[in-house]
Amino acid sequence: MKLTKHFAYFDEGAKKEIRRATLKAVAIPGYQVPFASREVPIGRGWGTGGLQITLSLIGKKDVLKVIDQGSDESVNAVSIKKLVQSTTGVGCTDQTSAATIIQSRHRIPEVPLTKEQVIVLQVPEPEPLRSIEKSEHKTKTLHAEEDYSGAWLQLFEQIMMFGRTTTNANHPVIVNDRYVMAPSPIPRFDNEKLHQSEALILLGAGREKKIYAVPPYTSVRSLAFDDYAFLVENFKGKTCRLCGAEDVFLDELVNETTKETEYQCNDTSYCLERLNNETTEEVGEYV
Repeated sequence: MKLTKHFAYFDEGAKKEIRRATLKAVAIPGYQVPFASREVPIGRGWGTGGLQITLSLIGKKDVLKVIDQGSDESVNAVSIKKLVQSTTGVGCTDQTSAATIIQSRHRIPEVPLTKEQVIVLQVPEPEPLRSIEKSEHKTKTLHAEEDYSGAWLQLFEQIMMFGRTTTNANHPVIVNDRYVMAPSPIPRFDNEKLHQSEALILLGAGREKKIYAVPPYTSVRSLAFDDYAFLVENFKGKTCRLCGAEDVFLDELVNETTKETEYQCNDTSYCLERLNNETTEEVGEYV
């Protein structure tokens, strides 16, 4: 049952307004573009910004993938897929390489994205300076004047207190050597995937009414001091307990039987693809 007579839920006027904001965001990498955030039938804070971008861009020939913290089957991911499918009729997939539009919360897939793909990241707080300055007018002024001393000071204080930066997720980045940007709450492990990405990266915050973007082949550097390099989560020597994957973002689990720490791929579809490929190869050996 369709929720609306319009393709992709919104009327054409609403989609055009969101597309205009998106085009401006692509033209000015890392800059937060205000837009008239619409009401959608999911709770604010559950991906309304990303959903609005997806609904404004998706076409009848697109294939959609939605993930939430690495999972294709979380309540949030399934609900968004159902809404988009019910208002567009497009196909959905769990395979990263088969999708043309990927909407994600908190992760960038392990499979490298291509120039034919768009990834939409859901953002709860788009302003990287909000913890430093509460006033929207003042943060806009700081961005205009390229005054990011507050962001640098915050990292410096972390180093003084803990001997390292402690931003485990949403570590700020500098886009195109100009704007400091919040990459959404992706782990530090995923920050490097933003740099020179072949895919177009769009970020939407529905509650805060902002859209921003990282166009393909754009420089993205994580904020760091020369003598305190930016370090990602270290999984050296650890492998997924299911598929044996290395050099991917792993979840730490405790085996209920042995009480030992084990690791498993956070990207569930990536893990499943590896398992399926291994099974196919094993069967092939005996054919």
